[in-house]
Amino acid sequence: MEKKSQKSIITVVGKDTVGIIARVCTYLADTGINVNDITQTILQGYFNMMMIVDMTGSTKPFDEVQSDLTELGKKIGVDIKCQREEIFDRMHRI
Repeated sequence: MEKKSQKSIITVVGKDTVGIIARVCTYLADTGINVNDITQTILQGYFNMMMIVDMTGSTKPFDEVQSDLTELGKKIGVDIKCQREEIFDRMHRI
């Protein structure tokens, strides 16, 4: 039986430094989370990234991934948020 996709939205915001994308993507790969789509931009020295990920293959539960990403953000000096797709959609409805 095939597992249903478990999409989440990850946002990363902060001062631009070398290695932000690498650190976040390494964590995701090591945890079995697939990146479906990614966009990033740098505006006047500030880094902004949004990712749509599939957590179906994750080796950790959502809450632990969310906590790990928050801690990773603190270590590298950015703010990382991870939200389930359905929550993100409800929050951003017009």
